[in-house]
Amino acid sequence: MSNYLAKNTAAGPGATPKRRRKLWLASGVAGLTGVVSIAAVGIASGAGAVGVKDLAWSTAQVTKDGERAADEDRSKEKDHGKDREDKRDHKGYDKDRGKEVPCDSDKLIQAIIFANNNHGGVLELAKNCTYTLTRTDEHGNGLPVIKERITLKGHDTKIVRDSQADYFRILNVGRGGHLKVEGLTIKGGKTLELETLGDTPAAVWSRFSNSAEAGEAAKAGKPYLPLLQAEPKGAALDTAQAAKLKSQPSASLLLERNVNDGAGVLVQEGGTAEFEKTYIEHNQAGGVGGGIANFGKTSLFHTTVADNHAFFYGGGIFNAGILKVAESTVKNNDAVIGGGGIANGAEFIFRPDIEAGTVWVEKTEITSNEVVGFGGGLLDIGGDTTVKQSKITDNTAGLAGGGVAAALRSNLDLKEVKIADNDTLGVGGGMALALGAIANVEKSAVNDNKAGLFGGGVFNALAAVTFRDSEISGNWAGISGGGIFNVLGRVDLYNTKVSHNRSTFEPGGVFSFFGEVNVDDKSAIKANDPTNCLGIPDEIDNCFG
Repeated sequence: MSNYLAKNTAAGPGATPKRRRKLWLASGVAGLTGVVSIAAVGIASGAGAVGVKDLAWSTAQVTKDGERAADEDRSKEKDHGKDREDKRDHKGYDKDRGKEVPCDSDKLIQAIIFANNNHGGVLELAKNCTYTLTRTDEHGNGLPVIKERITLKGHDTKIVRDSQADYFRILNVGRGGHLKVEGLTIKGGKTLELETLGDTPAAVWSRFSNSAEAGEAAKAGKPYLPLLQAEPKGAALDTAQAAKLKSQPSASLLLERNVNDGAGVLVQEGGTAEFEKTYIEHNQAGGVGGGIANFGKTSLFHTTVADNHAFFYGGGIFNAGILKVAESTVKNNDAVIGGGGIANGAEFIFRPDIEAGTVWVEKTEITSNEVVGFGGGLLDIGGDTTVKQSKITDNTAGLAGGGVAAALRSNLDLKEVKIADNDTLGVGGGMALALGAIANVEKSAVNDNKAGLFGGGVFNALAAVTFRDSEISGNWAGISGGGIFNVLGRVDLYNTKVSHNRSTFEPGGVFSFFGEVNVDDKSAIKANDPTNCLGIPDEIDNCFG
């Protein structure tokens, strides 16, 4: 089977059109109860999806004789001087320019295998070319696993999976591998779906908060605050079952990752990947990480991650290692359980959790991403996430955290961040913090977000958040706490304004139930509708009416 394609002279990828799929609306949601039913979400890639067939490419496609012949042809080229000769190694590579790869997917596969076997190299891909992959190895990879230091340098170049091919990811960076990608589009990777086994968004979120049940009670006119005060019902997972899951060997986890995670790119433990001026788009993972699943070290610079999907976490990017995203865009991605744009860590009920790592986001836009569960734009579960000089806007979550969600001893630092125009049917239109999360927000704005239940701007339950030199304004909540809704948590406001927030029932500004809210003399809570503050049992200091 030949993968040869004529050169594609079409222009490079343009701006992805903005669209809002509203996954939770497409599920036929009539209320919050409908949102949490994953069975109704029509986002699976097809129940009748075929398995990966035995069409593996092989290293046998590359022969030493073939490579030697190619090298001999190159060696016949006229020598232009000793300096030029010094730049070539004994295999015929130009150390500066690298190896030119014709617009042929088989040639690309051969070049990567050769680089893996010869201590790496720079592969100059054909300009304006689309390398269309039609086959997979036995582990679900469209290209050979990167095992050395390899650079793929494109010029308006695409690497795509043929839409009619069996499921496979595009790139896999193995332990010890170091991949650098420049000027490419990585598109169309697709991996098989894992079974849900009851790991629904509602079931997982119930381990952090009883907000869904409290919302249903509030809408029915029943007492709802005791539900929020009680231990999250999902935390009562049978300890023996939990211990059994935690004891499962890591090898089984690695096997699952090799099959299901990272439809565009998988970076394994001990692997490193760098992306610059690259598009990672329209990939679909049956596990975590629609565009990228990172378990090693990954950095993105001037890169766009768009229109990807994950069946569990991290529609755009999933992280369990070290991730840096700078001057980039993460947009129009979606996931089912958590982290439509970026997810740091994954919590499961019927399979081992994946521990979060470290995420650094700077001068980046996380926009128009969606999730059925929580963390429409960004999710951190027990990890360490820093966001600076960035925008988290126009994201959607069904249950919690339209813009941002964090839980389980998460450390979240936001500085000069705009969290605006995010939506949720549940709690925390801008931010949802739960069960041990700690957030520090500085010189930032939480504006014009909407929550169907509590905390239009911020929902804080059994967590702690500090706002410094910031503003929380123009947010709306369907029941209470248009600006901030605090339950059994702590909120500190330093030189921060909470104003012009609204809710159906009082207060429109700040509500605290058996929690602590500290407001310094330089802060102001004013012009909220219908009232500014309500504290139970203690009043909120420096807040009037």
